[in-house]
Amino acid sequence: MAKIFHVEIVSPQRLVYSGEAQMVDLPGTLGPFQVLVNHAPIVSQLETGILRIQEGEGAERTFATSGGFVELNRNRMTVVVEAIEESTEIDPARAERSRERALERVRRARQEMDHQIDVARADAALARATNRLRLVGRL
Repeated sequence: MAKIFHVEIVSPQRLVYSGEAQMVDLPGTLGPFQVLVNHAPIVSQLETGILRIQEGEGAERTFATSGGFVELNRNRMTVVVEAIEESTEIDPARAERSRERALERVRRARQEMDHQIDVARADAALARATNRLRLVGRL
C-alpha cells in the first residue's frame, strides 16, 4: 500500500483539489522541490511554474500555477495559489495568443520605452502564458 498524505489546493475562487497524494512537486521560489509522506513541516512561497501531484492510486495530475504559498504539517498539505489551471483546462490556442500579446507588450515597453506599459505586469503575463504552453507540451 502506498504511503499517502492529504493535499488541498485553494484559490480565491474555489477549492481546486482535495485528495490523497504519494508525492507533490512544487515550483518554489528558491527552486522546485518535492514532498513525500512524513516530510518535515514546511511553509514556502511558490512562483509561476508547474505543480504535479501523484495521487494515492498512482494517477498524475498537473497544474500551471502563478505563485502562492504551501504549508505542510503532519501529512496535511495546503497550497494557496493566486491562479491555477489544470492541464486539462488549458486551451493551447488561447495560451499561445496570450503569449504573443505579452511578448509584444514586453517588446514595446523595452524597445520603445513605452511608459504606459507596466513592464513587471507584462513580464508576469508572459511567464504565465509560457508556463501554460510548457505544461501542455507546446514549448
